[in-house]
Amino acid sequence: MTEKIIKKEENNGKVLSGKIVSTKMKDTVVVQVERYTKHPKYGKFLKRQKKFKAHDAGNKHKEGEVVEIVETKPISKDKFFKVLEK
Repeated sequence: MTEKIIKKEENNGKVLSGKIVSTKMKDTVVVQVERYTKHPKYGKFLKRQKKFKAHDAGNKHKEGEVVEIVETKPISKDKFFKVLEK
C-alpha cells in the first residue's frame, strides 16, 4: 500500500480512476473516467464521462476492471497516461 502512494508522489501528475472499456490495441487500454459536475444555474449534478488511452505494458488488464491511471509525458499522439500497478 505504501509503495503505491510513493509512486503517486514521485510522478506529480494527475491520478484518475476509471473502468477499462477496450483492450483491443497492443500495450494500450481505453479507460472511461466519470465525474460529477454541478450545473451553474440549476444546481443539478450531472455525470460527465471521458475516455483516455493509457499505456498498459504487456496487456495485463482486462475489460471491466477498475484501474487508476497517472499522467505522464506523451507516449504517442493520443497516449498521455499509464496504468498504475497494484
